[in-house]
Amino acid sequence: MEEIIISTLQRTLVAGTPLLLATTGEVICERSGILNLGIEGVMAVGAVVAFIVTMTTGQPWLGVLVAIGAGMAVSVIHAFASVTLQANQVVSGLALTMLGLGLAGMMGKPYVGKPLTVKMEDWIIPYLSDIPYLGRIFFTQSPFLYLAIFLALAAWFFLNRTRLGIQLRSTGENPKATETQGINVSLLRYLSVIVGGGFSAMAGAHLSISYSKSWIEGMTAGRGWIAIALTIFALWNPARAIPAAFLFGGIFVVQYLLQPLGISPNFLAMLPYIATLLILFLISLKDPKRLNAPAMLGEPYKRGER
Repeated sequence: MEEIIISTLQRTLVAGTPLLLATTGEVICERSGILNLGIEGVMAVGAVVAFIVTMTTGQPWLGVLVAIGAGMAVSVIHAFASVTLQANQVVSGLALTMLGLGLAGMMGKPYVGKPLTVKMEDWIIPYLSDIPYLGRIFFTQSPFLYLAIFLALAAWFFLNRTRLGIQLRSTGENPKATETQGINVSLLRYLSVIVGGGFSAMAGAHLSISYSKSWIEGMTAGRGWIAIALTIFALWNPARAIPAAFLFGGIFVVQYLLQPLGISPNFLAMLPYIATLLILFLISLKDPKRLNAPAMLGEPYKRGER
């Protein structure tokens, strides 16, 4: 029983890591006022690029860096459509998802079923990993886990304690007032979308070179959509995203624990999405003013407009 609990908690942290990365990126993006529904596609691009580069070069970290660059590059499309062209952000985001999934499927077709010979090794933290129970759960994990938690806390500090972060939040609340302070609203929005894309691509890289160590089409499995829901669940706060992501990571793991009980695998596969819909329903009952959503989220802004 003890081993089952430890294993479950370990897998919960692993399953929640890509959700935390993607959610943190989406929080940064939406705080600037840009809604990005293209996370799923960007994650897929990050996953396939990381896998291809890692398999080709034998360097997992190089794979991660190239994946982040690829995610940022495709995110420019959404930034251009949403900020420069002032297109409908929902349509643009959905188009990015379809583009990313299609591009990833095309690039990854020759690599389907091929095992990754060089994997991202887990980090064993000296001394801390020797702590009974906790050491095996928290301190013998993929570097992606520690990176995800660090970046979430860093994003919280950036948004709440730095001048640039407050300016970015201001672009999502009142871009007109922000512009009067001499701040380039369009530039901040571009940067937030691009940085958010880098986070999503990193989440995809985790899936292909650390979580499953392989590439299959559709491996993101809707995690991008869950990250969008988690952004709301976390009230657009990167620090709150940490427990939220691992909660949903636990829901992913529960699927496998319940399979021996004879429960339909199709029903178990639905659990994360049922939980997502339930969370969104409960949030919808809350006073919108208390949700902390950016006031101008999804609204285009034309520079110089009064």
